Amino acid sequence: MQAVKLRDNIYWVGAIDWNLRNFHGYETGRGSTYNAYLIIDEHITLIDTVKAEFASEMIERIESVVPVDKIEYIISNHVEPDHSGAIPEMIKLNPDVTVLTSFPSGDKGLRMYYGDMNTKPMRSGESFSTGRYTFNFVTTPMVHWPDNMVTYLAEEKILFSNDAFGEHYATLERFDTGLDESILFYEVEKYYANIVQPYSQQVRGVMKIVDTLDISMIAPSHGVIWRDKVDKIIAKYKEMSEETLTDRAVVVYDTMWKSTEKIAKAIADGFERKGIKVKLFDLKINHESNIIVDVMKSKYIAVGSPTLNNTMMPNVAKFLTYMQGLTLKNKKYVAFGSYGWGGQSIALVDRCLEEMKLTRFADMIRVQYRPDKETLDSVREKIAGALGDTLI
Repeated sequence: MQAVKLRDNIYWVGAIDWNLRNFHGYETGRGSTYNAYLIIDEHITLIDTVKAEFASEMIERIESVVPVDKIEYIISNHVEPDHSGAIPEMIKLNPDVTVLTSFPSGDKGLRMYYGDMNTKPMRSGESFSTGRYTFNFVTTPMVHWPDNMVTYLAEEKILFSNDAFGEHYATLERFDTGLDESILFYEVEKYYANIVQPYSQQVRGVMKIVDTLDISMIAPSHGVIWRDKVDKIIAKYKEMSEETLTDRAVVVYDTMWKSTEKIAKAIADGFERKGIKVKLFDLKINHESNIIVDVMKSKYIAVGSPTLNNTMMPNVAKFLTYMQGLTLKNKKYVAFGSYGWGGQSIALVDRCLEEMKLTRFADMIRVQYRPDKETLDSVREKIAGALGDTLI
């Protein structure tokens, strides 16, 4: 396990998690990395650590450059254990190490997780010198925990951005150079949609700070280090944080005997008649964390479920619970589904979407048993009519 040189005296010493497939309910099909950075100076400093089970991998990389007991400071940008989990092992190997973290939440959080340690809480705007290098700290609360901060290394123009600008992507490449840009930026969007999106207002504030910095490299806590595409990733974050919606629609459903699926396809046809591009997602096949990438960008969402035991299908309930936690805004919705006799599911779906403070653009679509051609035609007309004449 070798360190990877970013610049003279600056190294990546993190870990690659090839097998990670779920992160807080978020499907991570391409794994992830836990990025830690070693700074060689008069006072040797480590920026963030890794998940506890990857501590030995990080330590081996550190020791390819310098003995672990030479590290005097650890900068902890975020308390969450995928970033701080190896701090106890580092303290065990080097009891004199001092941990710099945000005031007050980082200091409080680290102690609650790991017990007493030697900390130096830093306020937003404060700086810290390790000799030739000066680290400037900016607290970024709720992007995406109260303790978050970013660290800017002025002399090298490197922003150690913590969870911002990251993505879950395990790759042998440490830099953005030469990677398939469509895959890379899809993973950026997915990370933002599933983790950062609820805090877009706070992100917009952070982007104003980013605009004041001279940045030649962004080193996040997950994924690749931005070296060639710094301007592109900053522009992408600004775009996503603005929460601008496109005239697109997402139709999400589960189905038992294909009746609700037929309604879903008729709804999609209704959108397409108005020139609105639409994607359909069967919840038995598609994971909610993948669907949410399209939901984030789309103006319209239709959610459908047949009735099972007086309620909605479990996959639909799971999707709606997941979506509710992401506080998506300014969307228009319709609830739909088929049923045999009770039909309670459609109203339950409608209520969930209404409670998310979304706007109903069409009344519930309820179809008993199997829809015939005439019924499906009426569904298409209902959707197209509800959208009005103001669209494309």
